[in-house]
Amino acid sequence: MSGAGETAVLVVGPSWVGDMVMAQSLFKVLKAQDPGRAVDVLAPAWSLPIVRRMPEVREAIALDTAHGELGIGKRRRLARQLPDYDHAIVLPRSLKAALVPWFAGIPRRTGFRGESRYVVINDVRAFDRNVLDQTVKRFVALGLDADTPLPGELPEPGLRVDPGRQAALREQLGLNGDRPVVAFMPGAEYGPAKCWPLDYFGALAALLDADGYDVWILGSDKDGAAGEQIAAASRAVNLCGRTALVDTVDLLALTRQVVSNDSGLMHVAAAVGTRVHGIYGSSSPDFTPPLTANKTIHYLRLDCSPCFERTCPLGHLNCLNELRPERLHAAIVAAANSNRS
Repeated sequence: MSGAGETAVLVVGPSWVGDMVMAQSLFKVLKAQDPGRAVDVLAPAWSLPIVRRMPEVREAIALDTAHGELGIGKRRRLARQLPDYDHAIVLPRSLKAALVPWFAGIPRRTGFRGESRYVVINDVRAFDRNVLDQTVKRFVALGLDADTPLPGELPEPGLRVDPGRQAALREQLGLNGDRPVVAFMPGAEYGPAKCWPLDYFGALAALLDADGYDVWILGSDKDGAAGEQIAAASRAVNLCGRTALVDTVDLLALTRQVVSNDSGLMHVAAAVGTRVHGIYGSSSPDFTPPLTANKTIHYLRLDCSPCFERTCPLGHLNCLNELRPERLHAAIVAAANSNRS
């Protein structure tokens, strides 16, 4: 198996929230191969609290560079501070992502072919989009020996939850109601072609309120205006911008179900075990599905989708506009009834 005789592996992690959560499947594979091997993760500073909720990771190491920054000096200085590793796995396909393991002199550096990395990556893997048709498969493949087939079932992410932090967040945010909770995540960093209409979220929140649910709206400060619009049409609580990313781990674990665009928080929700209703417009659930069996996918598979565009190139956004709130409401009710039976 890959990694035989190794004492520690350094994984250079991705830059997106959802990708970082999906990378936990790789960490689980590495620990299953050799439980005694330490797995450390080099990642953007924002992701370290999430990485520290992954039991397989020994240490989360901050990469202090801005998004897109080459930062040769910063990467070289960090490399000098690292402990010894036998193996590095570089998940991003960029040249800059491979520089720290190269500067650190890690003897085996595994990554996909890309950006002429033949010097900095010395265990170069072919990149076959047909075989590696999902992000999680691409990550796990780099933890296996070359030409080793993927396992039939990939391990699902699973983030640790902090009950003490849950209680503190409830008090801090005034979330002390006794009704079951459905969370909404209306944001998507990629662009509006991934975003279900806000008035649909508002209509769904009103339907759920009538059913006896509380609705929490989660997201970053960038989603604040969207959260306010949804809350104005319902009794939902807008928490956008009021919590840190790691807080969403504990809050989502308190919910019964979530409704989310294809976003990083959708993958966080999947990793804490709540029921995920994933909404797909310009993107595809075939490529980045929530990695859980506890899910319902809402995707119309129109002839024009997936287009993977940030904005609708046809100007109508039918892939999302035709997903009516009543459909999501019926799916939530069905899932709740299934859990009671």
